[in-house]
Amino acid sequence: MSPPATALWWLVTLFLGVQLAVLLINAATFPVLAPAEPVRRRRVSLLVPARNEAATLPETLPGLLAQGAAEVIVLDDNSTDDTLRVLQGFAAEHPQLRVLRGEPLPAGWGGKNWACYQLAGAASGELVVFTDADVFWERGALGALLAFAERHDAVYASVWPRQRTHTLFERLTVPLIDLILLGYLPYPAVRRTRDAAFSAGNGQCMLWTRSAYLQVGGHRAFRDEVLEDVRMGQRAKGKGLKVALALGGELLSTRMYRSAEETVAGFSKNIVAAHGGRPQLVASLLLNTLAYTLAWPLSLWHPLWLVPAAMGAFQRALTCFKTRRSPLEAFLQPLMAFPLWRVGWRALLSRTYTWKGRTYGGAS
Repeated sequence: MSPPATALWWLVTLFLGVQLAVLLINAATFPVLAPAEPVRRRRVSLLVPARNEAATLPETLPGLLAQGAAEVIVLDDNSTDDTLRVLQGFAAEHPQLRVLRGEPLPAGWGGKNWACYQLAGAASGELVVFTDADVFWERGALGALLAFAERHDAVYASVWPRQRTHTLFERLTVPLIDLILLGYLPYPAVRRTRDAAFSAGNGQCMLWTRSAYLQVGGHRAFRDEVLEDVRMGQRAKGKGLKVALALGGELLSTRMYRSAEETVAGFSKNIVAAHGGRPQLVASLLLNTLAYTLAWPLSLWHPLWLVPAAMGAFQRALTCFKTRRSPLEAFLQPLMAFPLWRVGWRALLSRTYTWKGRTYGGAS
């Protein structure tokens, strides 16, 4: 290979090699929720922000109500569909369910952040658990979460549910969440260092003691953040609070998006913020395209490119194995660049994003 081609090969191989090393560590150490009973009995509030979730709540709310929490509070965030009617129907049959009607969104707040802030104010539990309306809680999931937090002596714990994907576009894009988590965040560093960079959060499931939630400033301190869950987890670590992260395994799962358009809209709303800016996003798109997609045709030109190509496929297989998905999805990894560029292009072209019928300013 020419010197420029050799330099690119080394760049891609090192990029994949570092991720693969972290992934191998996490395959052995990253916790997965498992059935268990907590030792301490504590009052728990399950808190759910809901905006235009009339189609989803009948599928997920029964599982939440079966967890045995002292209260389940769902806030209807000014939905334009039948969310409120669906919630009122459930509340008539389940006394532990409280339905709140959200206040109008103030200037300078993100919709979900505002909804969660209101929910926290209404909760009476010693522990508050924020979860999304599209998360499926299997029987015993809350007990497993509480036992996990106790075992790690954590005042903040966050869980990444197993991703349910039904369409090809979902399978190509949504599992990237797991690949990023397991390929970039070594769990031993989460547990053994005080560096805030070695922490994260997932708004689909966040458990806080009330005192820890107030100590990081609650959602008010992150009112306009599109990655508020990640920033809250990092601040908790930075303040010296004990943090624990886990995968949902068979107990927590979610189907985040139900169409290609919804998937693109969902990912494009925070992909710029996640990369720290547009130039960084462009660099990431180019590097990922070279590593996961172009490495395969380049191997026809020079066989050394089979090394990064195979590393990328193995990465996907190992991630799927850890997250209880089919390792056969590794065969989809070379196609990843196509939906990724669709998401990235949308984010790069727009200075705003629209989500759940609301428009916000985008990251620069």
